[in-house]
Amino acid sequence: MSQGDGDRFRPNRQVRRWLGPIFGTACFLATLTGVVVLIVLLGAILFAALAGPPHHPWYAVGANMSELYGLLSRLISQRQSSDPAIAGYRVGLVGSLWLLGLVALIGIPAGIGAGVFLEEYAPPGRLKRIVQTNIANLAGVPSIVYGILGLALFVRAFGVRGLAMGPSLVAGAFTLGLLILPIIVITTQEALRTVPNSLRQAALALGATKWQVVSGHVLPMALPGIMTGTILGLSRAVGETAPLLMVGAAGSILRLPRGPLDRYTALPVEIYNYAKEPNRQFQTIAAGGILILLVLLLSMNAAAILIRNRFRRYR
Repeated sequence: MSQGDGDRFRPNRQVRRWLGPIFGTACFLATLTGVVVLIVLLGAILFAALAGPPHHPWYAVGANMSELYGLLSRLISQRQSSDPAIAGYRVGLVGSLWLLGLVALIGIPAGIGAGVFLEEYAPPGRLKRIVQTNIANLAGVPSIVYGILGLALFVRAFGVRGLAMGPSLVAGAFTLGLLILPIIVITTQEALRTVPNSLRQAALALGATKWQVVSGHVLPMALPGIMTGTILGLSRAVGETAPLLMVGAAGSILRLPRGPLDRYTALPVEIYNYAKEPNRQFQTIAAGGILILLVLLLSMNAAAILIRNRFRRYR
């Protein structure tokens, strides 16, 4: 490079030297803003759960964390009621756990299998590009659209009575399974792409079949990323309300579901019903339900981190 070329690029280096710290500071402020908003929101929820109206039976809990634990324990053990003094989330919590298990059985095998096929077996071409584009678009579709699809496909079966599942647990599970399917497929593909191609080539050179390479080498290496993505997808499914309202989750039900074909409600649906009550005493109940849901989601996210770290340790 001549001296003239060096002089020509020197102003650009000066600009980059100034813009780098500015960009880093902007990213830090954006991250800090999100964290502050989350802290303020969580503080508002805690305040609403602890400081009910003066005539509320739990008004005296103040800021005592042991009393907060007692409040959450009562909410978990009690059923839905029109009386705020005895209202709780037992039926909705059990329904959410049923949905979580069924969605895991439906969505995880299908999503991981589709991701493995698209990344390891599908030949490159126009068809694969079309499928990849549709999966990426489906990941951004609003959840209410999946609720409408679940209502037409699973609950009513397009008018075919023999195939209609009705407003049952299995219909809600299939709907939420479709909701998280694109997320699991994309995270599975991204995890598989982190495995170096040299590992595949070395296994094939030693005489291994394609399935032996994928099942014995590629999948174990990509398993931490796959598990993290699937648990985060399940976390999204647990917190969804709009699709469940569309497919017939009951607003008020007192009987615990006993099987996949039973009527059900879910924790987010019960929180929504309590939050829209005109009686201000229910605001404390709704805030307590939000805390229970947050504990469930944070526990699932912590499980994802632990699983990822455990598998990385043995890689």
